[in-house]
Amino acid sequence: MPAEKVRVAILDDHPSIIDGFIYRLSSTPEIEVVATATVGEELEPLLAKHRVDVLLLDLSVRTSPDNPNPFPILHAIPKLLQKYSNLSVLIISMYSEPGLMRSLIEVGASGYILKDDQAAFKELGNIVLSVARGGIFFSKKAHGLYLQAENMANGDLLTPRQMEVISLCAAYPDASTADLAQMMTISNSTVRNLLSSLYLRLGVHSRTAAVEKAREMGLITPRPPTFAS
Repeated sequence: MPAEKVRVAILDDHPSIIDGFIYRLSSTPEIEVVATATVGEELEPLLAKHRVDVLLLDLSVRTSPDNPNPFPILHAIPKLLQKYSNLSVLIISMYSEPGLMRSLIEVGASGYILKDDQAAFKELGNIVLSVARGGIFFSKKAHGLYLQAENMANGDLLTPRQMEVISLCAAYPDASTADLAQMMTISNSTVRNLLSSLYLRLGVHSRTAAVEKAREMGLITPRPPTFAS
């Protein structure tokens, strides 16, 4: 009886990049791409419909067709990994901010490949198989940046829960405190306390300023290039 294939899903906002991943993975017979998505809010329905072993995840995807803000990855990953215990998440991104990279690994990502790492893409099938078996993988440059983040003061500036709430604030700038509390399944007062404490740590006085400061420091996903003024 043949071994069961490693089932892969891809979340990326560029169909041409998705096609490139599918092409790379097609040369590895042990792998089957079972689903793709281009916006973050398609991810949970996709995983509910398909059994997925490895998720290739781009950080710059928009939250939904109507919400161009970056999908709140730091909130989504731990939630998905708790629900799907056999899922492994491999980040593939153009972003190389050390603090963000460290936070993604801390919430459960199994590796980080920079989109300019051609050597890694040539080995993408083997990398996916390794991650599916419980391994981790970093691009050489990404690994160096991760080690740099280990020594950064910014890396410990915010707690994981504060990182989660600021990630949600960036994705849903019009969300109320009650909306945030519902998404995080915590009380309104806990959300207010999280925001107040992170304002103090970032030296700001509002949610908008906190999001911009976190982006400047490389702690959360930056705005896509199309947002540049």
